[in-house]
This record gives sequence, structure tokens and C-alpha cells, in this order.
Amino acid sequence: MATIQDVATQAGVSVATVSRVINESPRVSPDARARVLEAIGRLDYRPNLLGRNLRRTEARVVLVVLPSISNPFYARIVEGIEDVARVEGFNVLLCNTGDEAERERVYLGMLSQRLADGAILMAPSLRVDELELLCHAHPLVQCCEFHAGATVSHVSVDDRAAARDAVRYLLSLGHRRIALVASHGSLVSDHCRFDGYRDALAEADVPFDPELVAYGRYDFATGRACGDAFFALPPPRRPTAVFAISDLAALGVVQAARAAGLRVPEDVGVVGFDDIAFASMVDPPLTTIAQPQYDLGRTAAEILFRQLRDPAAPPEDRFLPHRLVIRRST
Repeated sequence: MATIQDVATQAGVSVATVSRVINESPRVSPDARARVLEAIGRLDYRPNLLGRNLRRTEARVVLVVLPSISNPFYARIVEGIEDVARVEGFNVLLCNTGDEAERERVYLGMLSQRLADGAILMAPSLRVDELELLCHAHPLVQCCEFHAGATVSHVSVDDRAAARDAVRYLLSLGHRRIALVASHGSLVSDHCRFDGYRDALAEADVPFDPELVAYGRYDFATGRACGDAFFALPPPRRPTAVFAISDLAALGVVQAARAAGLRVPEDVGVVGFDDIAFASMVDPPLTTIAQPQYDLGRTAAEILFRQLRDPAAPPEDRFLPHRLVIRRST
């Protein structure tokens, strides 16, 4: 393996000059820089980036902290983050917390240890006061899910308006017994999607029925369990449509309908939220609220790098447009 001394000898310069080229110092002549870069390429020299970054007091790493790496919703978001990070010369480290606040604290501890320079939080489990304290010392951005009370930058869709659009569409099809698969969580989307559901019912003078709301997580198992409960109701009380707060939950509802001998959409319509790739692949394809996943990631990363360049930059709140995608599940 080539050493920095080998590069210096090959290029006919000092080791210090090679070091300045590697560290992008302007104090090197164009001719010497060209010879060093040519020698690095010819010898396939790999500089010690860790040592270089420690001397610069930066790790050139950003953390992407997410609750479940298995959730396909996050894939395109991470792509958007990585594309921005790559241009900035940074690496991305995925941190899977399993929705556990303590695991999240451990990962975010890398910031104070100077092993990472900033973090994008997909669904922060930390308390608002913890987030506030952390953002005063390190660049942070909340992406998709966020704590509204924290003065920490965030990017998301307008969850309340999106949920309202989904339920309005079901109402326009003539449905009046519309169930909701919801969440008791502490994040804004948990409450906003519930509020949007109630808004649409109120607009149509449809009474809110607590029997038609079931709670759980954003996963397939929740959708299946909630769907089983809904479809066990006798026909006068049974829902004719279900709005689920995620596509994974909506797919669980579709399976529950089939297990109950119901057809989708002839007997029950189903609407999800997110527009993950699977939503268009299942049978029937799923009507859903599409979030601009790639743009959410890209925007979050752009905000983060603005904070890295200017630590005094004020927090930003960005809402990106959502879209109702109509498919055969309704």
C-alpha cells in the first residue's frame, strides 16, 4: 500500500506539499497540485481521511435517525439525503432506533463525540426539551415526523390537509361509515391525520363515531388487527371504507377485508398514506396520499447543510405539497 512519502517522491515534492493538496489548501502552486494528484492516481494512494477530519474538527458524516430501517417509506427519503450529502463531500450513517428513545440518545451522542457533524431525525423519540438542548449545540433537522413544540428545523407535508383530502374523496364516493386506523403517538402526524379525518366528516355533517376509530402503529400488523375489529361489526355498524394513516397499515386492512369475505373496493374502500412502492404493486392497487419522499429527504439535507455552514442560521419550517393518488382500492 502506497504511503504519503511514496506520493511525495513520485511527484518530486515534500510530504508537507502532499498534505496540503489532500487537505485542499490554497497554498500550493497549480503545477505542484497537478503532479501530486497524478501521483496519487498512479499509486492508488488512499489518504487517512479519519485523521484528516479530526484535524479539521469535523467528521464529514451526517446521521439519519429513523425508527425502522425495514419500512420502505424511508428508502426514497434517504436517497434524497444521500444525493445532497455526496455533493457536499459527506457520508450518511443510517441509525435504526426501533422507536426507542435510549437508542436514539446513543446515536445522537456521536455528535458530542465529534463522530458526526449533524443529524436528520425521521421520527424523533426524544422529548422536546432534549431536542431543544441538542439543537443549540449541533445542526438538527426533523423530517416527515416532528415535534411541533420544538424550535428545531423541520420539513414535512401538511398532514391535516392531506388526511382531510383523503376522507373528502371517500365521502364524494358516497361513503358515510368511514373508519380510521390511527395512532396514539406524540408526533404531529398522529394528531393531524386524526384531526383531518374529523374535519372532513364535520364538513359533510357526518357524525363522528368513536367505534370507527382504532389505534396502533404505522405497520401492517396494526392494519390487520384494526381491520379485523372493524369487519367483525354487524353490517349496519360495519364501515364501508377505511382510511389508514400509512400504506403498510392500509395493506393490513385489505388483508383483513379478504379474511372477512369482503371485496375491495366493492364491499369496502381502502385509502392509505405515503405512496410507498408497494402501493401500486398490490391487488388491487392502493389509493393513497403521496408524500414527495425524495424531495423531503433532499430538502431536509439542504437545510442541514445550511446550518452546518452557518450555525447561527434560524430554524426553518417547510411544508411540501402532497397528492391524492386514486387507484382501484376505492
